[in-house]
Amino acid sequence: MKYSFKNDYSEGCHPSILKALNDTNLVQQDGYGEDEYSAEAKRLIKKKFNCPPDASVHLVSGGTQANLLVISAALRPYQSVISAETGHINTHEAGAIEAGGHKINSEKTTDGKLTPEICQKALDFNSNFPHMVKPKMVYISNSTELGTHYNLNELEDLYDFCSSNGLYLFMDGARLAQGLTAESNDLKPEELSKLVDAFYVGGTKNGALLGEAIVINNLEIQKDFEFYMKQRGALLAKGRLIGIQFNELMKKDLYFELGRTANRKAMKIKNALKQKGCTFLTDSDTNQIFPILPNDWIDQLLKEFGFYVWEKTDKKHSAVRLITSWATPDEAVEKLIEQIEKL
Repeated sequence: MKYSFKNDYSEGCHPSILKALNDTNLVQQDGYGEDEYSAEAKRLIKKKFNCPPDASVHLVSGGTQANLLVISAALRPYQSVISAETGHINTHEAGAIEAGGHKINSEKTTDGKLTPEICQKALDFNSNFPHMVKPKMVYISNSTELGTHYNLNELEDLYDFCSSNGLYLFMDGARLAQGLTAESNDLKPEELSKLVDAFYVGGTKNGALLGEAIVINNLEIQKDFEFYMKQRGALLAKGRLIGIQFNELMKKDLYFELGRTANRKAMKIKNALKQKGCTFLTDSDTNQIFPILPNDWIDQLLKEFGFYVWEKTDKKHSAVRLITSWATPDEAVEKLIEQIEKL
C-alpha cells in the first residue's frame, strides 16, 4: 500500500485526545459550547496566546467555516478582502467567501505572503469609490499554502499598514502550529494577538479529529458573532467535542510539540532532496515542501508514494507538494529518502 504525503489530516487524532473523549463520554454537560471543557479550552488558548482580557474564543468544526464566519462578520456587503492569489479562501473553498457576498481582491506573490506594498496595489486598484468594492480586510495564512511563514517584523509591518489604512488583519491558522515552530521562525505565540484583529488556531491539521478555535481580539468583529455562527450551522449542540480536543492540545504544549514533529520530518526529506541537487518552489521550513523534480523522477516516486504534482515549471520538470504530519511514521520518511537517494 502506498504511503500518502498528500496532506496532514489523513490520520485520526492524537491518542490523548481519543482517551479524553472516551473518559468524558458519559459526563453530562450543557450544549452549544456552554460546557466546562470548552470554557477551559478557551481559557488556555487566551493564556497561551496572551490575548487581551476582552478577546473572545469560538470553537468551530473546520477551516473554511472559520474563514467564512470571520469575514462575513467583519465586512459590510460592499466591502472586500485582500488575499494572496494562492490563499486558501481564493483557491480551495469553492467560492465560499464570494458566495457570501464579499469579493476577494487576489494579488500575486512569489512566496504566498502578503506585504504592505502588495496590499497597497489592491487599495490603489479599488480606490474609485463607490463604483468598486472597498477593501476592508487583509487575509493571510501562517503557515501559507506554499509552506512559508511570517516572521515577527513581517507581521509587524503588515499590521502597521492595516492599522494606518483602516483595514482588519485576519490570520488563517490552519497550520499555525507548524508556522510558529518552524526553525527560522521568531514570532512567539504570545506576540500574535497584539498583531492581528482575529486569527484561528487550527486543530484539524495538527492532531485533532476536527476543530478550529477562532480568536477575535477586535471588539468590532466580536459584535453578534454567535448569530453568524448559528445562522451558518457552526454553533454545535455537542460543542464539548471540540472543547475536549483543544483542552488536550493546549495542555503541556502538545499543540506546539505536534507542529514541531511534523516540521522536523519534512526537513529530513528536504535535506535529502537538497543533497540530490534539487531546487524548491519556495524556501519552506514547515511541514509542506515543494521540490522541483524531473518528471521521470516523479513517475518513479508515485509508484510507491502518494503526493500532489503542484505545477509544471518547464517541459521536463514539475514542482510537487510533500506534506508530513504529527503522525507520519519515521519508517515512511526513511523509505522515501531511500527512494530519493536511488533516483
